[in-house]
Amino acid sequence: MKQIIEILDKFEINKEDVQRIRDAGKILKLEIDEHISGFYVWLAKHEAYKVFFANNPKRLDRVVDLQKTHWMQFFDAELNEAWFASRKHVGAVHAHIDLPNDIYFAGMSMSGESLVNRIRNSKDKFTDADKTANSIIKLVFLDSFIVIEEISRIQKEKIAASSKALLEMSTPVTPIWEGILLLPLLGIVDSTRTQDIMSKTLSQIAATRAKVFVMDISGVGSMDTAVANQLIRITKATQLMGCETIISGVSPSIARTIVELGINIGEIRTTATLR
Repeated sequence: MKQIIEILDKFEINKEDVQRIRDAGKILKLEIDEHISGFYVWLAKHEAYKVFFANNPKRLDRVVDLQKTHWMQFFDAELNEAWFASRKHVGAVHAHIDLPNDIYFAGMSMSGESLVNRIRNSKDKFTDADKTANSIIKLVFLDSFIVIEEISRIQKEKIAASSKALLEMSTPVTPIWEGILLLPLLGIVDSTRTQDIMSKTLSQIAATRAKVFVMDISGVGSMDTAVANQLIRITKATQLMGCETIISGVSPSIARTIVELGINIGEIRTTATLR
């Protein structure tokens, strides 16, 4: 509940705003069907309508019903955990169907404008039409923020999962002969990836009882001090497990970088090519 109070404070939504929204709802709820109909007249002009609804009228009917429920809850303005959860659910659905963020923001902007215009066109029905319009716009902004935050969170999770899968594929420690492991490295090597290399290499050495580990870096374009030191630490860790490491594919640029950085490679075996 504390978190809800804090976010309401950030959007400057107070008890007076909530009451004005609820009072406005007594009038605007009667116009919800007309409001939603206008929204879909607007949406029909955009490609998103064709993508999601053109060939699926039943989906359109279902979404219209859901949208009506959404706006009814909006004007009830019960800004509790259930309200926030319902908005997050909207975000999750939009993330699942890959609804473009621009069409969502544009749609909420259009909806806010529609509600404000209805208030201004019926000023005599409201105690203070301008303050009521302002309160509604603040809640529209909060509503949109929660949805987009959930979309962003889910997208970050997808990216993290994809990155993890890519990392798994990009660190193939493979037995190529009895007692010999090979790891060909490609692309960018950073501190996160070197930690993964360390973990997988030591696990494979323990599982295969390998005596030689060849790490080929011919596909690595550049290397900084931190990464070079991490690779050296990997070789020392393998030595503790009774496995000798050979770093192959040391290009002229990487060799020059290692020398210029003053990195001590100690007794580590290196070769210019994998052959």
